[in-house]
Amino acid sequence: MRLVRAVPLIVGGLLLACMSSSGFAVADPETCPPVCDKIPDTAWISSSAIPLNATYHWPSPPGSAVPLTGGATPRFRFEEVCATPPFPQDTRNSAVASRVAVDQPPGQWQLRAEVVHWRGDTARGGQSATSVFDIAAAALRGCQLGVSGESPSVTVDEPNRLSAVVSGPVIMHAYLVAHPENSTISELTLWASDPVQLPWPIISDAQVLDAMSSSLCAAYLGSC
Repeated sequence: MRLVRAVPLIVGGLLLACMSSSGFAVADPETCPPVCDKIPDTAWISSSAIPLNATYHWPSPPGSAVPLTGGATPRFRFEEVCATPPFPQDTRNSAVASRVAVDQPPGQWQLRAEVVHWRGDTARGGQSATSVFDIAAAALRGCQLGVSGESPSVTVDEPNRLSAVVSGPVIMHAYLVAHPENSTISELTLWASDPVQLPWPIISDAQVLDAMSSSLCAAYLGSC
């Protein structure tokens, strides 16, 4: 019980520690390091690289992305499933963000993709990206602390790269990549309510993370 109460305090402290201010500058949105006012089309993972594309024929993320900048905090889907508590002064509030969401009937796989970019100096933005990644990764690993019925299992755990499967009433596959060099985070989450109508394919989670990472490198020139 003490551990459960401590987690929100720890995460909140980390998030407050990584606060930084970002400048608002105008730049070419397609080739715009170190500043950007929208998420470049090339920053999104290709729909062909998203799991289950052969079945669902996912729409092209750039054409389906909805800007989130200036609105509610762009939280990741797994934070909602894991009931991760929100915190004031989240540095994502000052970032550029867009989201792609594909809703399906119960039992079918749903999709959400999100890209968050901190404008301005990459030293500050990179620190924010790393800190938010670390906080989000801790929340994903500790999903069961927020929702006792959801049990996480990490499949790839590398610096600035994480993927996990969460089992429970909601079956979820989550992927998270941070690129401090270009102050950006990419998230991809697919989930379905149990019983799931379509089994998860045998795929390499590392390849999915590679596709997400290479897209960020292509979008923010000179950062990789």
